[in-house]
Amino acid sequence: MRIIRTAEDVEYGVAELCRIDPRLRVLHSAVGRLPLRLMEPGFAGLAQIIVSQMVSRASADAIWGRLVAATGDPTARSYLSLDPGVVDGLGLSRAKAETLRGVAEAITAGELNLASFDGREAEDLVGVLTSYRGIGPWTAEVYLMFCCGHPDVFPAGDVALRTAVGKALGHAERPPPSTVTSIAEAWRPWRSVAARLFWAYYAGDSAPLPGITPSV
Repeated sequence: MRIIRTAEDVEYGVAELCRIDPRLRVLHSAVGRLPLRLMEPGFAGLAQIIVSQMVSRASADAIWGRLVAATGDPTARSYLSLDPGVVDGLGLSRAKAETLRGVAEAITAGELNLASFDGREAEDLVGVLTSYRGIGPWTAEVYLMFCCGHPDVFPAGDVALRTAVGKALGHAERPPPSTVTSIAEAWRPWRSVAARLFWAYYAGDSAPLPGITPSV
């Protein structure tokens, strides 16, 4: 397993994907060079992903800024040390505040060791993370991709990815997660890079790509 740490790792993955599935050469030509988009692993990275699931990006950024300002350094211990009134003032929903507390308590108790994730299978790690209340598959998968640099994760439930896969591969409608999961099987062991490709395509004009026929 080649962990994604640098832009060169991403480009290597793109080359492998284009070899595995030549249709992706058209997609790569359309979107160009992909960003690395890595965050530090640990409580701060996971917490930022949890906070990011807000109604708007602006709200999420504002809440994260207040959390960083309140803790100085968003660690499990610094979050747990916050006065309840300070936590209430961050703007987190009750559910998200409880999720962050549960994760922070598990980390400080030694129950959850995020530093031990390197080199382990994605499915096992998703199971570990989703065992904590408030962490769903999307949160776990995005953490593995962008904090751990795991090369083989594809969040098939992500609406943007489903839309991009459907348009790029010629589907008349946005495919359901089960179909997208089946399609993405062909891109192992570089599904995380494939997800980057399709997110980049979605962020662009998402025009239908020439010469591509539907799969699955």
